[in-house]
Amino acid sequence: MIPSQMNRGRGVVPLLTMPWFHGKITREESEQMLMPMVNGLFLVRESTHFPGDYTLSICSDKAIEHYRIQKDERRKLLTIDDESFFDNLAELIAHYEADEDGLVARCIKPVKKKGNIEVVVNQNDFVQSGWMIRREDLKFEELIGKGEFSEVHKAMCNGREVAVKIVKDSGMAQMFLAEASVMTSLRHSNLVELLGVVLGDVIYIVTEFMSKGSLVDYLRTRGRSVITASDQIRFARDTCSGMAHLEAKVIVHRDLAARNVLIHENTTAKVSDFGLALPFDSTYQSGGKIPIKWTAPEAVKEGKFTSKSDVWSFGILLWEIYSFGRVPYPKIQLADVMSHLDTGFRMPPPDGCPPEVYSIMQQTWQKDPSRRPCFRDMLGRLIELCSTAV
Repeated sequence: MIPSQMNRGRGVVPLLTMPWFHGKITREESEQMLMPMVNGLFLVRESTHFPGDYTLSICSDKAIEHYRIQKDERRKLLTIDDESFFDNLAELIAHYEADEDGLVARCIKPVKKKGNIEVVVNQNDFVQSGWMIRREDLKFEELIGKGEFSEVHKAMCNGREVAVKIVKDSGMAQMFLAEASVMTSLRHSNLVELLGVVLGDVIYIVTEFMSKGSLVDYLRTRGRSVITASDQIRFARDTCSGMAHLEAKVIVHRDLAARNVLIHENTTAKVSDFGLALPFDSTYQSGGKIPIKWTAPEAVKEGKFTSKSDVWSFGILLWEIYSFGRVPYPKIQLADVMSHLDTGFRMPPPDGCPPEVYSIMQQTWQKDPSRRPCFRDMLGRLIELCSTAV
């Protein structure tokens, strides 16, 4: 059952960060990272000899010990000693931070990974926080989108049109639950609303249905003959309003583009696709492909994603709006975009773009992130422009 808009007493589902998880490193590499040995210094890595398992490497005063973390296949839980069991690595480490419980030392100080910090979500937190929807309440209709790991269907849920993202690859469940976790903290008229999740062997993420599709498709299919200057500045204002809310909550989107803004039946624009969003500024290195034409130079080159890198992306999105959905940097090869930017090149205004809007674009594309405007200030300017648009 979907709670009504007037009764939103549901809690926020926290993301559990794992700065101590280093992925595929060798035993020898882990021991180098743990030098000089300090009692309680630790890290977690993927097991070298037992694929699918993990290893907790931890220092005592005298030695480095390596503990195999196995998955109990029957209970689908993690354990070191077959006595204490945990849903995920974050829970396991939290236990051994509080009590050494048979280890050579308590986990005291993590060796922090550089780059992408892994996150996990406890599925039970969705239950406890009131976000569960029953599978039988979903009546599926047509397929409206398909990706490598998921597909999106239009559906009905207790009389309401909804969109349902179905996670096809169980190995990607945590990634999609992390996206849903971020969405549980967001309540704003210009952000796509999470309605709930269905948990089980297949994960379903249920959101409000946006009948007019993505902003980029909306721009391309309607063009200048339908979309007015008033529509354009309103799309810009709506998107900026949603992003100002993320900025205020110190949530970095990391993938802002017209393809990730959806249009409601009433033509309100709402930011969506929080799959890369995290509730902090950080250095982030994704295993996937970075959308270079939308991403700030410091994020492409150094993995530094902040609210100010989102601001750069917003400038690109403005260019998309006023070019009616053209791909940015036309006639420039993808591999050459960064070198052009390094020489000071910035895209010229699209035909018909108001000077006031192009001025905002130019400010978002400052090389120094600190010189870029914040979303709150840009929103004020866009609201003023909306009041004068015809």
